[in-house]
Amino acid sequence: MGYYIGLPFIYLLSLLPFPVLYALSDLMYVVMFYVVKYRRDVVNANLRNAFPEKPEKEIQRISKAYYKYLCDLTLETFKTLTFTRKSALKHCRFHDTEILKRLHAEGKSIVIVLGHYGNWEWAGSSMSLDTDYQLYVIYHPLTNKRFDKLIYDMRSRFGTKLIPMKNTLRDMIKNKAEVNATAFIADQTPSNPDNAYWTNFLNQDTPVFEGTEKIAKMLNYPVVFGNVKRIKRGYYEIFLEMLEEDPASTQYGDITELFTRRLEKEIIETPEIWLWSHRRWKHKRSKK
Repeated sequence: MGYYIGLPFIYLLSLLPFPVLYALSDLMYVVMFYVVKYRRDVVNANLRNAFPEKPEKEIQRISKAYYKYLCDLTLETFKTLTFTRKSALKHCRFHDTEILKRLHAEGKSIVIVLGHYGNWEWAGSSMSLDTDYQLYVIYHPLTNKRFDKLIYDMRSRFGTKLIPMKNTLRDMIKNKAEVNATAFIADQTPSNPDNAYWTNFLNQDTPVFEGTEKIAKMLNYPVVFGNVKRIKRGYYEIFLEMLEEDPASTQYGDITELFTRRLEKEIIETPEIWLWSHRRWKHKRSKK
């Protein structure tokens, strides 16, 4: 019932002109930050732990900026439902695709690693439109089948294909004859921290999902870091950087460290566009 009630409203939001969409986002921010106070304790705790050197005034400034961005991101995601190709490329474009052109010409499939940083949803759409690679995105299917289909259709509008996380290795091996790119949002909290790679991330002991590195090493796919920078409200550019061209030659943890350090650098530079309301540090390392 909730799906059928909400669907027309979601599509209406996606059809709003950008100035109206962002005016609505400003109103949404007031409600979310001051009235609902959505996960403010989580956000503030995460920020204080990540930036112990910052005064409380600066922590609150970043917190408010984060909530403003979270509202923008939420409505921008709905916009994907009715985005035109022209608009998608205008609002999120690749700054430089030379890495992808070279690797594709060499017939190499690749792994792209990103964080929950910037508008990762728009980044997927733009890559499918602006590169020669067939893009696959690893995702968590939603429990609600109808909403899951809505999200699936939204993400696959411009040719992106989705792989459920539990099928990642199987499907990547199945697609091995194809020259493709598989994108991982690699800063998620592992479901089993005992089988995770542990490192220091934003001044905290942090478990990191190992699967991306293990698969890249197994298939020896070059690993490319996707950095989604927010240029101004509603506009993004994607910068690509080679992290490791020969994963099979690396030691355990090398690729995970490279990704973690690069993402950390970007978060420190522009903290408000990372997903601070996620309970990223809910696990503690077990003592053995």
